[in-house]
Amino acid sequence: MWKKMFNRAYNLLWLNPFRPWFLITLIIINFLGSIYGYYWYRHQLASTPIFLWFFVPDSPLSTTLTAVALFLILIDKRNSLFEWIAFTAVIKYGVWAVIIISHFGLTGGVIQPEIWMLWFSHLGMAVEGTIFLRQVKVARREIVTGLLWMLFNDLLDYGLGIYPYLYASYQWLIALIAALSLSLFLNLHQLPTLVKGK
Repeated sequence: MWKKMFNRAYNLLWLNPFRPWFLITLIIINFLGSIYGYYWYRHQLASTPIFLWFFVPDSPLSTTLTAVALFLILIDKRNSLFEWIAFTAVIKYGVWAVIIISHFGLTGGVIQPEIWMLWFSHLGMAVEGTIFLRQVKVARREIVTGLLWMLFNDLLDYGLGIYPYLYASYQWLIALIAALSLSLFLNLHQLPTLVKGK
C-alpha cells in the first residue's frame, strides 16, 4: 500500500504535475496565500513610499506570480521566462523565510504559532517551486534575465532597507547572505546544462 501511495505521489509531484485538478488546486492556494501575505505586509507598506510598494511584499508577490504562471500553463499559454522568474522567486522566498525563522528559533527566539504557520507555508512554497522549476525549458538569456531581476530586488531590499521585517536586528547579515546566495544559486545552477549560445 505504501509503495503504491509513494508511486502515485512521485508521478504527480515529480513526473506529471500538470494535471488540471492539481494546477487549479495550487492556483487557489497561491491566490489565497497571496491575499494573506499582502495583509501581513500592511504595516510595512504603510511606512514605505508608494513607488516602492511593488518591491516590498516579496513572498506574496512570488506566490501571485506562481498562480499566474500555473494559470497560463493550465490554459496552454506557457511563457518560459515568466515561469522561470515565478518559480525561482517562490523557491527563494520560501527558503529565505525558513532560514530566517529557523535562525531566530535557534538563537533563542520564541516561535509563536503564527510563526510556525509561516514556516510551514514557506516550506510549501519552496517545494511547489521545485516541482515546477525542473519542468521549465529555459534559455541562457532567460536565466540571465531572472538573475538580474533577483539581484536588482536584493539591491533594493538591502540597499534601501525595504527587506521584509526581521524578528531580530541581529538577523540582518544572515538575511542578506541568504538572499544573495539563493539568487545566485537558483539561477546559475542551470547554466552548465544549457546548449552554448542558446
